[in-house]
Amino acid sequence: MAKTLPELRTHIDALDLELLALLNQRASLAHEVGEIKRIDGSPVFRPERETQVINSLQTGNPGPIKNSSIAVIWREIMSACRALEAAQRVAYLGPAGTFSEQAALQFFGSSIERVMCVSIDEVFRSTAGGGAEFGVIPIENSSEGVISRSLDLLLNSPLHIVGETSFLVRHNVLRLSPMLAGIEVVYAHPQALAQCQDWLTTHLPHAERRAASSNAEGARLAATNPAWAAIASERAGSEFGLHVASPAIQDDAFNRTRFAVVCLPQTLPAPEATGKDCVSLIVSVPNKPGAVHDLLMPLKTHGVSMTRFESRPARSGQWEYYFYIDIQGHPSQPHVAAALKELQSLSAFYKVLGTYPAGA
Repeated sequence: MAKTLPELRTHIDALDLELLALLNQRASLAHEVGEIKRIDGSPVFRPERETQVINSLQTGNPGPIKNSSIAVIWREIMSACRALEAAQRVAYLGPAGTFSEQAALQFFGSSIERVMCVSIDEVFRSTAGGGAEFGVIPIENSSEGVISRSLDLLLNSPLHIVGETSFLVRHNVLRLSPMLAGIEVVYAHPQALAQCQDWLTTHLPHAERRAASSNAEGARLAATNPAWAAIASERAGSEFGLHVASPAIQDDAFNRTRFAVVCLPQTLPAPEATGKDCVSLIVSVPNKPGAVHDLLMPLKTHGVSMTRFESRPARSGQWEYYFYIDIQGHPSQPHVAAALKELQSLSAFYKVLGTYPAGA
């Protein structure tokens, strides 16, 4: 005989109390782990450990809850447990409602101390100077390529990459009115303007496009004038009381942005191997024929896959370039270690930007 609605609700309420008791038991155990780490001087946050926990749970998940939801739920549980020791300070491009904020919450969970910065440069300064323990920076977009400023800053920064996260980016036209008519100015970060240029040319050909330090800052400005609009997330619209005048205007339906999590090595050393890892590095070679070909040969010789290869001018006036490379694997693996050692011997400049668990 099927249960009635009141009976089902009573059963759910009982299960909720059981879950609450189990969550508090887990938190108590996590607190004990934190005490041991404090005595040992080990980091509270270990991204590779959290990745392994989530992967294990997803492997054993019988459903009906989706694996993507399992990741979100347990990220929040672990974030709340970490906060019992101390809420981690995380710097990112603000104000509230940016995609960088979304990336920070997706990676760390919501139990963090938010350090909102006015520029990517300030994210680096705050994290390197101790104003935040971690920084979250955009590094690559599937439509527009690398975020040049982030790569340039990584070159000379003492920070290293310890994690990454990415998600599909949905750009919306936000304004005080729910209609598109009467828009004279559109504010957004230059990357967002570039990712929506075809739509803007077709639907708002006469609107002036103005660059903002972030999409959320554009939303803040749009809230001050009924003739202005912004390109930003729905979260930014909610933050500043704006309507979605047109949703999902990005030119690429699969527009995706990748973010890196950075910190000082003394805050968190390179994470240990998880079985699905990435090494990011910067190299340069002498400007001579065949130099780039020779640079890539160690990867082929040792069977190491390269997932990204970007060049940036070295600004030496000699037509020299830095090459930003991502490879699959971890330096603890012999074939990866051998490839990196050989690559370093061929390079005029060599810097490992970070070793970290690869994002989904």
